[in-house]
Amino acid sequence: MSTAAMLNDDDVLVVLSNAPDIMLAKRMAHILVEDGLAACVNLGAPSLSIYSWQGEIEGAEEIPLTIKTTAGRQQAVIEALSHLHPYEVPEIVVVPAIGGSAAYIDWVRRQTTHPGPQVPGQH
Repeated sequence: MSTAAMLNDDDVLVVLSNAPDIMLAKRMAHILVEDGLAACVNLGAPSLSIYSWQGEIEGAEEIPLTIKTTAGRQQAVIEALSHLHPYEVPEIVVVPAIGGSAAYIDWVRRQTTHPGPQVPGQH
């Protein structure tokens, strides 16, 4: 049984991703929040990512994204990131939140349950 199968729609998740530049990072964050797919997206300071791609060691400066959402919005967040991201294989890692401030967890749930545009990236 997968972890996703054990989650309830209102369970809070953290999605980790990145963007190749600050302008795209801001656009991605704005769309995710405006569309009600994420309660909040934190943009980190630019950092150097070192990775292997097609047999070569690569390095690129990227803007880390920390996205707070719910399990019920997880697939829509993944689809939006995949659509908005220029990389062939963007980083999208989902981590369940196993605890935290009850008030914050409730706020994330409220922010991601209101109806909003359902077609990501149509702005």
